[in-house]
Amino acid sequence: MKKLMLFALIAALFTVAACSTTARFKTPEGTKLVINGVPLTTLEMEKYKTSPFFWDKTGGIPYKLEKSGKTIEEGTLQSNFRIASLFWPPFAIIYWPMGFKSTYDFTEPNDKVRPNKAK
Repeated sequence: MKKLMLFALIAALFTVAACSTTARFKTPEGTKLVINGVPLTTLEMEKYKTSPFFWDKTGGIPYKLEKSGKTIEEGTLQSNFRIASLFWPPFAIIYWPMGFKSTYDFTEPNDKVRPNKAK
């Protein structure tokens, strides 16, 4: 009975962890970040949690950095293949294989996680 309860607990934890992707963002003062068309609040930039992405985000997750209503930077954030999608039913490998890296720093000019930066 204890083994069954332990298995159920582990399965429940894996289920909760496998159906989302999380990232943290550091942006310059006074800027607004838009990820994949969704504007983020200051609180969300500290820990943004969303559903994983489809295969079309293999090349990157689109972002825009805005200041005073004008786009000052846009491009794609480097995405990550989610190993959990191999095990998450039903067929997450088909629908939700891509996720965020852990942290994106927009205050650094040479941030390697946003290689497709366009000004």
